[in-house]
Amino acid sequence: QVQLVESGGGLVQAGGSLRLSCAASGRTFSTYGMGWFRQAPGKEREFVAAIGGSGGNTRYGDSVKGRFTISRDNAKNTMYLQMNSLKPEDTAVYYCAASTYYGSSSDPHDFVSWGQGTQVTVSS
Repeated sequence: QVQLVESGGGLVQAGGSLRLSCAASGRTFSTYGMGWFRQAPGKEREFVAAIGGSGGNTRYGDSVKGRFTISRDNAKNTMYLQMNSLKPEDTAVYYCAASTYYGSSSDPHDFVSWGQGTQVTVSS
């Protein structure tokens, strides 16, 4: 299975931006649908965004629509999450995940590989 490593998290003020990256190992990255999820302390894991294998099919969680953009570069085996207009409620550990479903899925059960997570903290 593909191995995933997130980077790009950190501390940012409300209204600021961050870009997360998810680097994948292996030569079959383009065959995986990919996604971002997040989990805040004491809360359940939440779907953030997903993208199909070709990059042309995306979906977003309601709380991030219009502020976050998911993308991927299959030549670099990397997925990105551009996060703008960040809010304190975006504070969480963000995980990237790979799905054997080629399209974009918001169901965590479709995802077979997960990264270790990267912390995003938004101060008010």
